Amino acid sequence: MSSPYQRILGQLRARIVAGDLRPGDRVPSVRQIAQNEGVAISTATKVIARLRDDGLVETTVGSGTVVSHRSLPKSPGRRRRTQQGLTRTRVLRAAVAVADAEGLDAVSMRRLAVELDVGPMSLYRHVKGKDELLAQMADEVFGECELPDQGPAGWRAKLELIARRQWDLCRRHLWLPRAISFTRPVLMPNMMAQTEWTLRALDGLGLPIATVTREALTLHALVVTAGLSLADEIEAEQETGVSLDMWWLGQRDRAGELLARFPLLARTPAHTAADLDGMFEYSLARHLDGFAALLAGSGAADDGE
Repeated sequence: MSSPYQRILGQLRARIVAGDLRPGDRVPSVRQIAQNEGVAISTATKVIARLRDDGLVETTVGSGTVVSHRSLPKSPGRRRRTQQGLTRTRVLRAAVAVADAEGLDAVSMRRLAVELDVGPMSLYRHVKGKDELLAQMADEVFGECELPDQGPAGWRAKLELIARRQWDLCRRHLWLPRAISFTRPVLMPNMMAQTEWTLRALDGLGLPIATVTREALTLHALVVTAGLSLADEIEAEQETGVSLDMWWLGQRDRAGELLARFPLLARTPAHTAADLDGMFEYSLARHLDGFAALLAGSGAADDGE
C-alpha cells in the first residue's frame, strides 16, 4: 500500500502529465494539500518539493505554485549543451535565480542540472553537495552588499548602514535568512568581510572583544529575524492571495467581541503590525539605544552621536 506522500505525488503528477493541469495553472498549495488530504504540512511540503525537483512545477511571484512550462516533454533529438562553459559562478547564479523565484526548497542539484542543461554529475566539479551550494549561494549574495572602507562617522551610523544594507539583501533574496546559521557559521569570504566591517565599526570603544563580537552577531540576528518574518509573509500572501493589511482587517472584524475585552489592543492601528519595514526600523533604533546605554554605563568611549 502506498504512503500518503506517494499517493498525493502520483495524483498530482498524473494530472500534470494528462494535461488536466496545464502549464501556468496553479496547483494546490502546501496548506491546501494538508487540509484536503489530511496530512502533515511536512508531507505536503515534500510533495511540492519533489514536483519542483522533477521540473513539473515552479513558484512565481503573485501566482503561487504553478505547472511549469518546462514540464512538457523535450524532443528526443535535443542534445545537452556543452559543459565546457560551466563555471562555479554560472552554477551559483542559476541557483540564486531559482531560489529568488521559487524559494530555497526548489534548489537541488537535479533542478540546477535542468536549468543549466547539463548532466547532474558535472555540477559536483564546482560544489560538493547541497550544503556547500547553499553556503556559497549566501556568500554570493552577500557579495552584492557593497560597504565603504571607512563608512560614516560614529559607530551608530556605521551599524545603521550595514543593518539597512543587509535588510535590503533580505528583501531582494527572501530565502537568504534561512541559509544562515549563527551556531555553525560557514567560513565564506563575503560573509566574513561583513562581520569584520562590523567589528571595525566597534573597535576602539574600549569594550572586551567578546562583547564586541556579541554585538556584531546580535545586530545581524536582528536583521535575519526580520527577514524571516518578511519571507513568511510573502509566502503566505502568495498562497492565499490575501495581503497582510487585509488579513489584519479581517481578524479585527471577526474579533469584535473579543477585542472589546482588551481596549488597548482595540485601539492599535491595524497597519502597525503589517508595516514590516517600520518594525525593522523600530527594532534597529531601540537596539542601538540599548547599546548606547551599555557604552554609557561601562564608561567606554562613545563616538556614536
